[in-house]
Amino acid sequence: MRSSVRRSAPSSAITPDALNPPVPPRPEPAAPPASPTSGDAVDARIEAIDALLPQTQCTQCGHGGCLPYATAIVRDAAPIDRCPPGGAAGIALLAAATGRPVVPLDPACGVERPRRIARIVADLCIGCTKCIQACPVDAIAGATKRLHAVIPELCTGCDLCVAPCPVDCIEMVEPPAGLAGWTRADANAARLRHRRRARRLERVARETRERLAGEAQAKLAALEAGPQDAAVARKRAIVEAAIARARARLEGAR
Repeated sequence: MRSSVRRSAPSSAITPDALNPPVPPRPEPAAPPASPTSGDAVDARIEAIDALLPQTQCTQCGHGGCLPYATAIVRDAAPIDRCPPGGAAGIALLAAATGRPVVPLDPACGVERPRRIARIVADLCIGCTKCIQACPVDAIAGATKRLHAVIPELCTGCDLCVAPCPVDCIEMVEPPAGLAGWTRADANAARLRHRRRARRLERVARETRERLAGEAQAKLAALEAGPQDAAVARKRAIVEAAIARARARLEGAR
């Protein structure tokens, strides 16, 4: 006896899922590359050029240090032949990085020479700290009215400490045999010290301005609390003008 149950054929009905298949998510568009003239791209190029410089901070290039020179190369197309400490090898590196031709060192900036370091003649040093203030990489140790000394491993040979010395007690000499060269690691360490010094000087200057402004404000308050006459009014006007100048400097430094 045949069964009366029929097998059902596969349904040919169109389901909603078939009409509206799931759409895969569209990939996020890639960020466009930075324009060569955008701020971030320019800053990156400046850092890259700065990393090729010897970080002596000698200013022989006519700029205030290695980073200002790198900035001028990128932003103002400054010549790449103005760094005597970098010499011919440095010019070759800059040429490769900028796509410019290799050129000789500009003799107006100085001559390429072996590394030299500063040495303080102990018998002549008066402890004036002028060399400490001039050193761009904190390579001189000492205190007011105390004997100063150059730290040979840290000295970049920039010569900037020589001119400020009032008693001519600093001479540039050949370094010890183990310090004759100047490596990329030396340059990187010098750049780090230079930037730390700049931040410290900026902090000290800001704190000094704030202290002087506070002292002027206290003096003004004392004048206002006392008896008033023409002389006090003149003093108050002078102090108020000083406070205004101090505030303007503080605002400009922020």
